[in-house]
Amino acid sequence: MSNTEYNFKDYIRVIHDFPQPGIRFKDITTLLKDGGAYRAAIEEIRKAVADMKIDIIAGPEARGFVVGAPLALALGVGFAPIRKSGKLPGETITASYDLEYGKDQLAMHKDSIQPGQRVLIADDLLATGGTIATSINLVRQLGGEVVGAAFLIELAYLTGREKLEGIDVFSLMTYS
Repeated sequence: MSNTEYNFKDYIRVIHDFPQPGIRFKDITTLLKDGGAYRAAIEEIRKAVADMKIDIIAGPEARGFVVGAPLALALGVGFAPIRKSGKLPGETITASYDLEYGKDQLAMHKDSIQPGQRVLIADDLLATGGTIATSINLVRQLGGEVVGAAFLIELAYLTGREKLEGIDVFSLMTYS
């Protein structure tokens, strides 16, 4: 089946009232378990970002790994993981971000991005934009140039794109 024959939303399971009442959780595991659909989704994102002259992809844990790492392989570039603070073994930098009830921190190895490298941030979902804005902050602290952000899904009604002003954003699927 060619990529144009996939309706990727058909591969997303919507779970009502998870993780709390009123939330309609977009579950990507149903896409990931289908090898053809998963490959086609990564290929569609690859085609959309291929002209950005990307040196490396950075992705926040954990679902950013399942989008960013295969996308990096498809583009022939490296992958830099962004993890929760305290999870990386080497010397790191951190940045804080707000959660619904409190704060958290993300971290990157200090040597994961070189000054001047062109970086694409990849993740499964753009919602409020807090995690991605924090990821951009980390890449910029290391001297990287964020040339874009790519997602499997964008929840447009949560307006996360507004936090990514000046960043070229590609979303494979959008829920309004």
